[in-house]
Amino acid sequence: MDDNVDPSAGQGAGNPPASTNASAAERRVPQHGQTPPPVSVGDDIQVLLEQAERAISSINEPAPSAPKLRPFDLHELAGSPPSQDKASLNLLRDVELDLRIELGRSRMAIEDLIKLRKGSVVPLDKLAGDPVDVFVNGRLVARGEVLVFNDNFCVRVAELVTGDHS
Repeated sequence: MDDNVDPSAGQGAGNPPASTNASAAERRVPQHGQTPPPVSVGDDIQVLLEQAERAISSINEPAPSAPKLRPFDLHELAGSPPSQDKASLNLLRDVELDLRIELGRSRMAIEDLIKLRKGSVVPLDKLAGDPVDVFVNGRLVARGEVLVFNDNFCVRVAELVTGDHS
């Protein structure tokens, strides 16, 4: 039998040990100025067994009483009255959006994509003169026509799209 095993380990968790020997957990704590005794695996197992016995015996104990509950008062959520400042589009002036104009789409194999060079022609699914799609943050919002103004391409919005179009 292991010399470090407490002979009172078989007693219930709530009962004090029959002998005056310290438990394994108490024996591991060194007194001031003393070196700790060597700890064996049996000490750890003994401590775990004692903790398990205490946990098992506490199952049958009554649960602590719940704190007194009171009804929830909704008036605690009342905040300040709404601001009387008029809301305008000026609030959105600094908001950045992702605007994308789509001339058309094309599907091609990677093999064909690798063959593209300067001057290659990529056919699109729209004809010349068809309206282009205007996307804001990935959502279709308008259709328009491409114009050239001062040597720059521009899009004149011809139709606003409502509803869920993609």
